Formats: sequence, structure tokens, C-alpha cells
Amino acid sequence: MARIVVVEDDPAIGGRLAETLRALGHEAVWCKDGGQALSRAQDEPAELMLIDLGLPDLDGFELCRRLRERVPSAVLVVLTARTEEMDVIQALESGADDYLTKPFRLAELQARVAAHLRRTTATGVRIRLGPLLIDRPARRCFTPTGEVALRPREFDLLVRLAASAGQAISREELMSQVWDENWFGPTKTLDVHVGALRRKLAGQVRITTLRNFGYRLESPHG
Repeated sequence: MARIVVVEDDPAIGGRLAETLRALGHEAVWCKDGGQALSRAQDEPAELMLIDLGLPDLDGFELCRRLRERVPSAVLVVLTARTEEMDVIQALESGADDYLTKPFRLAELQARVAAHLRRTTATGVRIRLGPLLIDRPARRCFTPTGEVALRPREFDLLVRLAASAGQAISREELMSQVWDENWFGPTKTLDVHVGALRRKLAGQVRITTLRNFGYRLESPHG
């Protein structure tokens, strides 16, 4: 089970989510605003954080950015009533790994949380791809110039692409294997994460977009 922080200013929602997660065996705490969440992240880093965008003291996007700096290994899942595509993109680019719109079913949230935790705790072998060394058990990625800081789902996506380097992988397969087989969230999630990998690994590997299909990862050195 995992340590999970719920950041929600609505007592009815925050308290209920924390209780539900505790009933599932997780160590769940509820923070009523962004300040509490940042303090909690500093003292007791969580494995997963559920974050409402409409907080009273701090913009949810800014909170995601600060949390990503303080707890880079944590999975950040945004909970919000906003449904515009630009809000989805902004949340993901601010550091969120996932996006769930209100109202949502608790069963849906439980499935999404379980999927993220499975991906985060998965272990395996090291992968060498040209100049890259991907250490799966340690969940770390290295280039000749040093370690590359990757968010949890960025790392999982890189591992999946690297495991089939040189091969075309469909969008559906990537969403299913990196996120969840029953994924029904915004597919823009995949594009944002691919874009982040391209920026962070520029000059090390190339991720080619295959129109109307998916992606292919290639090493420029072999």
C-alpha cells in the first residue's frame, strides 16, 4: 500500500476520499490547501497526490509545479471540474501525471490510483540504448552528461518505447501499457509526455511520430 495525500478544500470531498483510501489500506492524509500540501510533501513525501485545481490559497497548476520540484518521484493526479482541453494540457505541462474530471465515480478513481501505483513500483532490468542507460529497478535514467530527471509516467513511457526501440507502437498500446488497459482519460496525456521526453532527451534519442498510428523510438547513435 502507499502513502497518498489528498489536496482538496471541500471537506465533503476531501474527507471522503481520504477515508476511502484508508479503507483500501493506504496511508492517506487530507490537506485543505496548497500550503499544507507543500509542508506535508517536505516532511513526509507521498507516493501519490490527488490535487484539486480550485484551491483557496494557491493555483493548482502552480502547486503541481512546486510539488514536482520537491517530490519528483510522486505521481500527481489532478481532480477538477474543468473540462476544457487547454486546462488538461496546462495541468499535464505543470507536472501532473493524470487528470480526472469531477464528478467521478470512486470506483474509477480507485482503478486509476491502483494503475499508477502498479506502474510506479514495477521493477525490471537495465536497458542500454545508445548513450542512454535506463535503470528500471532504481527508476533512473542517465546520459553521458549525467542523470535526467523524469516524472514517473515519463519514465514508464521511455521504458516502454526503449523496450521496442526501432519498432512502431500504436497510441492505443502505449496508453494501455503505460497508463492502464481500461484507460478512458484524455489521450492528450500521451502527446504531452512524448513532448517532455523529446525536450529532456534531445540529442540522445529520437522519438518519431507516426501519423494516424503512434510513435517509434530510435537512437541517433545506432
